[in-house]
Amino acid sequence: MTKLAGSLVCLALVLAMAGCGGKKHAASPTPQTASTLPLPPPPSRTHTDEELLDEAMRGSHISPGEAAILSDRMLTEGSSNFANEKTMARLDILLNKSVSEAPREIRHRLLRNLGVIHYYQKKYSLARQELQQANELSPRDARTHYYLARLAVQNGNIYQSKGLSKKAKGQYNLAANEMEVARNLEPSNSLYRQDVKQVIQKEGTVSSNKKK
Repeated sequence: MTKLAGSLVCLALVLAMAGCGGKKHAASPTPQTASTLPLPPPPSRTHTDEELLDEAMRGSHISPGEAAILSDRMLTEGSSNFANEKTMARLDILLNKSVSEAPREIRHRLLRNLGVIHYYQKKYSLARQELQQANELSPRDARTHYYLARLAVQNGNIYQSKGLSKKAKGQYNLAANEMEVARNLEPSNSLYRQDVKQVIQKEGTVSSNKKK
């Protein structure tokens, strides 16, 4: 009887080891059902800035921050967009719509970009008002000071053409001060390292081109 019991114990041990293979195996993964499988990412689509602006004009929601980023890209110095009246008009609409609901840290960029648009549209009084508001919100924005300098040069040129040399000189001095602020804020930007005489010359060229 004792031998029989011992044989059964040994047989049980052998069978247990055979089932384990003498080693521990990782549990098989539980098959995922369709409901737990991760969804594939949506297909990506690259939008041009013009397409994004078109969608915004058709009513697609765009946040004030997105409007600021889009307009920053579309209003880079030397951009061909400045010569496109339709694009500038639509940007004007988008920024005016966005500025009222924008937080302070975004609003100054929207106002600055509106000032840039209106500067190129020769709406100088409106541009000055918007740039000054932008400067009050964020006085450390170099581009705002750069365009305030250009507007001061515009005023100086007008006074000069009327023979009001003293007033012209005052505006040119104001332009020089604004350029110095922009240069101090962004010393690596070659645009702001210009002498005010270069800005005066540039404004004269821009004005003559617009008259043609």
